[in-house]
Amino acid sequence: MLTKHENAKKMIIDVWDDSAHIVENLPSKRKYDFKAFVNIMYGCNNFCTYCVVPYTRGREKSRKSEKIIDEITELAKKGYKEITLLGQNVNSYGKTLDKKVTFAELLGEINKIEGVERIRFMTSHPKDLSDELIYAIRDCEKVCEHLHLPFQAGSNQVLKRMNRKYTKEQYLNLVNKLKKEVPNISLTTDIIVGFPGETEDDFEHTLDIVKKVRFDSAFTFLYSIREGTPAAKMENQVPDAIKKRRFQRLLDTLTPIVFENNKKLKNQVVEVLVEGVSKNDKSVLTGRTRTNKLVHFKGKKELISKLVNVKITTPKTFYLEGELINK
Repeated sequence: MLTKHENAKKMIIDVWDDSAHIVENLPSKRKYDFKAFVNIMYGCNNFCTYCVVPYTRGREKSRKSEKIIDEITELAKKGYKEITLLGQNVNSYGKTLDKKVTFAELLGEINKIEGVERIRFMTSHPKDLSDELIYAIRDCEKVCEHLHLPFQAGSNQVLKRMNRKYTKEQYLNLVNKLKKEVPNISLTTDIIVGFPGETEDDFEHTLDIVKKVRFDSAFTFLYSIREGTPAAKMENQVPDAIKKRRFQRLLDTLTPIVFENNKKLKNQVVEVLVEGVSKNDKSVLTGRTRTNKLVHFKGKKELISKLVNVKITTPKTFYLEGELINK
């Protein structure tokens, strides 16, 4: 392709149809030099009826575990402290490999890599969240106590139309297991409001999950049609006015819970990975706790990329303010 480009002096485009093959060892441009995102798999097999990913990115395929380990080992040698593993559904990692490796087993191997101090991952599909993975979160000391677990809707009828393959009761059971094994875990989620056919009673089930789980934050969406998906052709599309009204009720329920959760951290000392300076005040540093909460505190730029201890002084709804604790 490079030769063709040099000869033709114009853009050359080629679409590779070998979607089952993963190209390794390509160079990556990293935004940070202390934390990195590492893809462990590509594509998706779930075919949620509102989502275009399986059609645009192809079917699920996992990278070989040794390739992932090699990449993260090299990153650790270069000083990267935090690794975030990426996949449309990391919980189903390894199912396409000839040599089967579960996601929990992969976490255990990454946990052994010297230099890595924090491990994160996203996104997790509830239907594939195994007890083995819950125990790995509990037992691997480098795996952060934060799990992004989208539930999308609380009604079993809506979940069935979404093709999510779990029920409200199963989701709540998973949450109970997580909180039992990892008591200080922070749970975040995705929620869709106004999926086709959603009734007031269906929406009340969504609010019920929010109240029972008490998430630390949530990505909330008004359902919008994606051409080419089954949901786009469904009858009983919810009018925009009703969707917006329900969306506001969701925020009115969720926001106080998020604030109440943050207030519990007042006067606690938390570990923060310093990521940069505040956009509004260059004397203020910003970073994240192991539970992925954003923290602002006064400090010198030299602390960027360092792990520091911060005492929380002023909890806010969407972030925390604190003061640096000198070791």
